[in-house]
Amino acid sequence: AAAIFNSAFGSFLGIIITPLLLLLFLGSSSAVPFTSIFSQLFMTVVVPLIIGQIVRQYIKDWLERKKPPFGAISSCVLLMIIYSTFCDTFSNPKIDLDTFSLILIVFIIFSLQLSFMFLTFFISTRKRSGFTAADTVAVIFCSTHKSLTLGIPMLKIVFSGYEHLSLISVPLLIYHPTQILLGGLLVGTVKSWMVTRQKAMNLARQVKIPV
Repeated sequence: AAAIFNSAFGSFLGIIITPLLLLLFLGSSSAVPFTSIFSQLFMTVVVPLIIGQIVRQYIKDWLERKKPPFGAISSCVLLMIIYSTFCDTFSNPKIDLDTFSLILIVFIIFSLQLSFMFLTFFISTRKRSGFTAADTVAVIFCSTHKSLTLGIPMLKIVFSGYEHLSLISVPLLIYHPTQILLGGLLVGTVKSWMVTRQKAMNLARQVKIPV
């Protein structure tokens, strides 16, 4: 439930924050069509989400019965999006990105990703947070991970017609594989911590139960 809420809320928040950030950094005198950007983001992100939730209510029983391979289909579509975006970006002759700059971007994004994960771990494991060990795992991975399926459409809408769109897509293209790589490397450690934490919490509850 936490993962689903994060995805839905993050998508909705993105269509509000993105135009505001453009206004903040570009200034009120910029010729960016904020109303058009907002409406396109709303139609691209929020409307499909709402339609999906409505349709799901009517076919929920059928989905549970048939169990169609939506997971595999989703993974294949995501892989195609990543592949096509990489091809579009690095095949563009106008992209001016040297090897040192690319390595520097990778290092910065890797450091940011690790910092975000450690920060969310620290916040969610505080005594007053109210999160369980399973909640903490959801917080670590869901709050720091963002997908190309949302980021690329937002970039194409916000920077429509911009000749350096490929260049500004590079950090997102690197961020997405980085989060997958880090997630794969950390999943064993995080799972071990979660199991140990849950056992410790269960033991603590048993000790508190009066005989």
